[in-house]
Amino acid sequence: MLKRALGKSGLEVTTIGLGCMGMSRSYGSTDREACLSLLREAADAGINFFDTAEVYGPFDNEELLGEALAEVRAKVLIATKFGFQIDPTRKPSVTGLNSRPEHIRKTCEASLKRLRTDVIDLFYQHRVDPAVPIEDVAGAVADLIKEGKVRHFGLSEAGASTIRRAHAVQPVTAVQSEYSLWEREPEAAIFSTLEELGIGFVAYSPLGRGFLTGAVNLETTFEAGDARNANPRFAAENRKQNIALVEAVSAIATERGVTSSQLAIAWVLAQKPWIVPIPGTKRSERLRENMAAAQIQLTADELGRIAELIQSFVIVGNRYAPSAMAMLDK
Repeated sequence: MLKRALGKSGLEVTTIGLGCMGMSRSYGSTDREACLSLLREAADAGINFFDTAEVYGPFDNEELLGEALAEVRAKVLIATKFGFQIDPTRKPSVTGLNSRPEHIRKTCEASLKRLRTDVIDLFYQHRVDPAVPIEDVAGAVADLIKEGKVRHFGLSEAGASTIRRAHAVQPVTAVQSEYSLWEREPEAAIFSTLEELGIGFVAYSPLGRGFLTGAVNLETTFEAGDARNANPRFAAENRKQNIALVEAVSAIATERGVTSSQLAIAWVLAQKPWIVPIPGTKRSERLRENMAAAQIQLTADELGRIAELIQSFVIVGNRYAPSAMAMLDK
């Protein structure tokens, strides 16, 4: 696999990483043994960047990665996240945000145990906590870095002002936010700040939660418990309009001789040399398909056509339900 540097931090990761959330939550039923096998396959195939979080499950996803990657730990980089208050005795188990320094330390220790490691390569604040100054958050992670328990500090779904304030206390290695052909807000909101400060960008959901693959149509239904059932962009009335973008992207992909998924990932890679997408999957064939996108170099003409295309479409519906939208930092 080709590699990219996440900004100027010195952290080099494979051009495409693996988002692991769907192996434990949000996208229907999972087979633990199959997921263990897929994680090992990804590492054997050359992927060295794996993304998880304590809240995925909760806790199950970190434990899954800890077991799957134990034998190759020295060869891979694991990113995980803190920032939620979790009560495993109730459902739903997430009761709010919590980025108090003492909670960050507690979360770090628990994540280290679940991941079966002595250091976290990249430790993100999962969502900005308005009750805790970001300077205190950055300071807490800085202490963990000094102690050798964390290597790099990251933020997820943070706005430009928050990024600057955090970076002034502890250099931010990467910001992770949703970014794809149908979610381009980071271009206007934070890309210039990241470029100025030398911070990398990790794009989650580069395939639009499966929508941009072309596998979702007007008749598609999702399992009970699948988060897309509550996602406004997947609602029947919005899907009718949004699917037109997928059809247009698919036509360009067919011309190029690649899949819609590969075109979508290649487009993300073409935007900036410091962007790393982390598409998720539970299937071996999809893993290989996504990895192959790293080899696709879109031409200036193709990028121009795609730019005109996405400018001509209006995506309908927020990317999260209202409660989750309220947690996004601006």
